[in-house]
Amino acid sequence: MNKNPKLVGAIAIFVLIFVSSSLYKVNLDQKAMIQRLGALKSAKDGGSYIAEPGLHIKWPLIERVLYFSTRLQNLDIKSSPIVTVEKKRVIADYFVKWRIRDIPQFYKTTGANMQSTNQLLEQQLNDALRAEFGKRTINEVVSDDRASIMQALNQKANEGAQKLGIDVVDVRIKGIDLPPEVSGSVFARMRAEREKVATELRAKGHAEGEAIRAKADEQATVIVAMARKQANDIRAEGDAKASTIYANAYTQNEAFYNLYRSLEAYKKTFSNPKDVIVLTPQSQFFDYFNQSK
Repeated sequence: MNKNPKLVGAIAIFVLIFVSSSLYKVNLDQKAMIQRLGALKSAKDGGSYIAEPGLHIKWPLIERVLYFSTRLQNLDIKSSPIVTVEKKRVIADYFVKWRIRDIPQFYKTTGANMQSTNQLLEQQLNDALRAEFGKRTINEVVSDDRASIMQALNQKANEGAQKLGIDVVDVRIKGIDLPPEVSGSVFARMRAEREKVATELRAKGHAEGEAIRAKADEQATVIVAMARKQANDIRAEGDAKASTIYANAYTQNEAFYNLYRSLEAYKKTFSNPKDVIVLTPQSQFFDYFNQSK
């Protein structure tokens, strides 16, 4: 008996639809839960059933697949004006890195709504940010204490995130801006403080420079005085030796010494033909001329 081709075709299509609707795939960056008639499917250990990456089977029509991303999520936040301890308003620009930790809890608390989760995180972090900024001045916020602020924010964010079934991996402040009505006065005060510091440094440098110059002048005076004393001592020692040599030469041959001294005097006196000397012939200067006659 020949089968009805239409019936066979209908059965084949039904089987194909049944099989295709019974299979579902979970990607590597995902996990999934099964919702059966509005309730979450339970695992053998009593907890919620979690489908790992791969190909799985479900009952069509009565079971629905809920997919959850296991990737790291990023949330950029620009806070509303925050008041510091000195009653100055600032605006913080920061970001949060988070991921799902407990899928069933995340689904029960947030309904797997990413927008709702981001709003809850933003509210918690803004409250924590106000509390931290309220303890510090603007200078502390923008400089040394930023690391401690981020650490405190990370800790408080994780405390609140545990209830949502997520983990906050990191919280980082990207920038801190001042409202236009505040920035002018703050910059003016910071400029005045920097100028004060610069003036103090210049005054300190000038005083140190004067002290160094005074010490150098003192050392130079001492060195020159010691050099002059040493030169006078050497000169006196040389004059004494010269006198001793002259005296020894004189005592060895008095007549020759007198002759030699007179010849040296004649040589120096008549070295220039234009020189004129006016003396009497009987002067002691011409004793050796007279003896030659």
